[in-house]
Amino acid sequence: MSGHFSAENIGHGTPGHAPRPASDNQPQHFAFDTESETEIEAILAKYPEGRQASGVIPLLYVAQAQMGRATGSAWVPRVAMDVIARRLGMPPIRVYEVATFYLMFNTKPVGRYHLQVCTTTPCWLRGSDDIVTACKRATGVKAFEETSADGLFTMTEVECLGACANAPILQVNDDFYEDLDAERTVALIEALKRGEKPQRGPTIDRFNSAPAGGRTTLLDEIGTRHADGQPGTAPDTV
Repeated sequence: MSGHFSAENIGHGTPGHAPRPASDNQPQHFAFDTESETEIEAILAKYPEGRQASGVIPLLYVAQAQMGRATGSAWVPRVAMDVIARRLGMPPIRVYEVATFYLMFNTKPVGRYHLQVCTTTPCWLRGSDDIVTACKRATGVKAFEETSADGLFTMTEVECLGACANAPILQVNDDFYEDLDAERTVALIEALKRGEKPQRGPTIDRFNSAPAGGRTTLLDEIGTRHADGQPGTAPDTV
């Protein structure tokens, strides 16, 4: 049965998905830079002696972020996985298993802006098909896993991003853009093309996951409140 977590799925992509192949264009050398080494020192200090292998996920993040800084493409080449394996004293295959199982790790180069479109049920019901179409129109890519001709954008289909109340969601690199429609998606991508970084979070009139337009309940539990539902002045005490 697809879609379940089991031992045989480990190292073979997200449950229910085919394994994601690594890039054929692999660099021959990788070494952590000074910024990464500082992060790694803090990460490994959290684990007892002999348990450093538990740091494999954060070290993969560090490697991916370094590649992003150095090349403009945030991904984890195989040689970086080998460096992590040596650092943590674990077989390389165990690092490969983790890197290929989780979609947040890119095992081949991506564009400067990685467009990660959630298409699972809540986002689909709220219009993720329109988001996919808008991404294609604004970037020129024709399908998932493709990179635009200018090298700026890669579009990937991802599993639930855990922000269902604000569906549909588009994750750009590490930032969530929420409550999107086709028009706002195109505007977001055009801003990225100009080198801008739009405010992450909801793209409509709401605070985080609060109702659009402000509060509609619990308006008077702490003193008075403004018309927009935000806290006002607390009442005087006797």
